[in-house]
Amino acid sequence: MRVLMVSTSYPRDLGDWRGLFIRHLADALARIDAIDLSLWNPPGEHAERARPVMRPEEARWLADLMAAGGIAHLMRGGGVRGALAPVRLLRLLASAYRRQRDVDIYHVNWLQCALPLPDNGKPALITVLGSDLKLLRLPLVASILRRVLRRRPVAICPNAEWMLAPLRAAFAGMARIEPVVFGIDSGWYSLQRLRRGGPARWIAVTRLTRDKLGPLFEWAERPFRDGSRELHLYGPMQEKVDIPAWVQYHGAATPAQLMNDVFPAAAGLVTLSRHAEGRPQVMLEAMAAGLPIIASRVPAHADIVDPAVTGFLCDDPGEFAHALARLEDQAMNVAAGAAARARMMREVGTWDDCAMRYATIYKGLLAAAGQGHA
Repeated sequence: MRVLMVSTSYPRDLGDWRGLFIRHLADALARIDAIDLSLWNPPGEHAERARPVMRPEEARWLADLMAAGGIAHLMRGGGVRGALAPVRLLRLLASAYRRQRDVDIYHVNWLQCALPLPDNGKPALITVLGSDLKLLRLPLVASILRRVLRRRPVAICPNAEWMLAPLRAAFAGMARIEPVVFGIDSGWYSLQRLRRGGPARWIAVTRLTRDKLGPLFEWAERPFRDGSRELHLYGPMQEKVDIPAWVQYHGAATPAQLMNDVFPAAAGLVTLSRHAEGRPQVMLEAMAAGLPIIASRVPAHADIVDPAVTGFLCDDPGEFAHALARLEDQAMNVAAGAAARARMMREVGTWDDCAMRYATIYKGLLAAAGQGHA
């Protein structure tokens, strides 16, 4: 199966957090003997069997896009650059699609990247994150996408079930809507948590924007300010945010730092995000590592957290403080962490498991297009 995977996010290397899940997925797909994988994405390390197909000018523009925070960040910032970036992206994608004629199937990450697909009838698998649903609400976007997709076999694959209803409403009868959860690096499953004395050490790992932080500082001030427990915050500053003195902010951390130094000593992961997300990858990794979760009650979190089993969902500061106290009981903390890891192993698995889920869908799409592949 000759697969062209398209993405506007990709890490420079395994130490780069930006788009790391795309790197893991591409590497896993490249390990499947039946797949011949081409990549169109920002430049970075890749598996030996994956073949980059960007032209030098495309690679430079995509690298600049990553340095600027990505297409969504540029558009939120407004101005001329924010307005022109999506136009430039669509032109570059259209050119790349026209050049890559010898492909059997397009694997398109995010709905925006499907807009310039050529009218050639070739199957497409389109992954969807929560932020894509905002795109669908823009005037004419859904109708343009329906025109692009109507004469080809299509699978639209959100990474969480809560997105099924709006996607079915937008694409009913013209696409197979099938959730595919991303995988988890196997290293998280083997992580051993450390017993440590002193105050409970809670962690938040997020890009620092107002929506991603949500009411974290307001809700956490009372239970954390006196020093009886600690809040450690990790992530890149993407908006100007004032961080209270009682929060221990460490800046961005590499996946290796989180895995080796941060997660083992943590009491659990806290996320009070209000951001439109699919299934936040950091939550999946924390659960695979055996950490309980305290999260705001939004669809993306409710889809993952089993209340009082793998963690707690919170609607207000009182519920947040109650969740902290419950999970600082050692027996409950250990039990919740074990339940979280077991659920990830059962329902998510590794990136190789994820790649096989996509490969199965590829085969179904190719069969629908009349191209049989063993």
